[in-house]
Amino acid sequence: MPPRNLVDSLDIRLIIADGDFDGLVAAAVLKTAWPEASVIFSHPSEIRSGGFEELINSKTAICDLPFHPNCGLYIDHHATNKPTEEQEKTFIDNGGHIHWREADSAARVAYDLFLPLFDLSALTPIMYMVDRLDGGRISKDEFLSDDATIWLARTITSSDQQYTTNILNKLVNGESVLDIVNNSEVTEKINNKKEEMKEIRTILNSKSRIENRLAICELQETGLYTNGYLVTAHYGDDCDACLIIHGSQNEKMGDDNRSLSASFYTNSFLHRNGGLFDLTKLATMFDPYGGGHRNACGCKIVSLDGEGCVEERAPTTGDIAANLSAWLMAWNQSQSTNN
Repeated sequence: MPPRNLVDSLDIRLIIADGDFDGLVAAAVLKTAWPEASVIFSHPSEIRSGGFEELINSKTAICDLPFHPNCGLYIDHHATNKPTEEQEKTFIDNGGHIHWREADSAARVAYDLFLPLFDLSALTPIMYMVDRLDGGRISKDEFLSDDATIWLARTITSSDQQYTTNILNKLVNGESVLDIVNNSEVTEKINNKKEEMKEIRTILNSKSRIENRLAICELQETGLYTNGYLVTAHYGDDCDACLIIHGSQNEKMGDDNRSLSASFYTNSFLHRNGGLFDLTKLATMFDPYGGGHRNACGCKIVSLDGEGCVEERAPTTGDIAANLSAWLMAWNQSQSTNN
């Protein structure tokens, strides 16, 4: 459907987007199209587990998150989120609008869709880096640089709705990234993130190891969080991918998304075209809500019984070890096949 007809035919009152930089920029595009809409920044597991079931309807746009059949507009680019042909047909027959396509970012899908209709010039300068960051195409030099867009991206999280919404409004109002990062609140967030990254670097060697060219980083119970860029930059050419454990046994999945979880990343500094192995096979091995990109994805740590079957109980330290063992076995098998 042409974008003008899309805007005219939909009355979007709520935008639900992923709480990362890609989701933020995608939400900024949609907020430009529907300026009166409210915005919630979420997490894939919250959508898959029905966390917003009562809010999602034909006046809801979902972007950079798993597909939901009750929404009115769906925009995404993740392979594991792509609706089946049957789902898409039913959705469209019921009046829904899908714009899923292969792209480096969901923001790119939204930006290209609405560019003919709206002035998105304030977002144009950051689209390159959004694609680079979310598509796993950032270089090591870029990652280690003082690029303002990269540092702003590091501060975005669904766990701080007010802050992320403030950044959204600044983007929609046409503020440049350079102006945004000079804001005192943003400067403080960036400085905190710099200190956190320094702290992670100091403990990486004690909290991580390499097995068969897979860097395994266990940050659970430290209160620290990072993505794969920092870990793979640390290990350089010694790893093809990394696996990072975050969160705490004392937290349940909620607004802060601080429950035990795992993230998987290809070493994109070394492998530019998706890596040697589809990491979503690990992310979906036990968690039905896991998924993402081939080269960047995640899931919850789940509880397993002695036979490796999922149990309905809170995960323990033993479950972390059991999940890791199964993932490492699958990784080792993939490496044997590749060799």
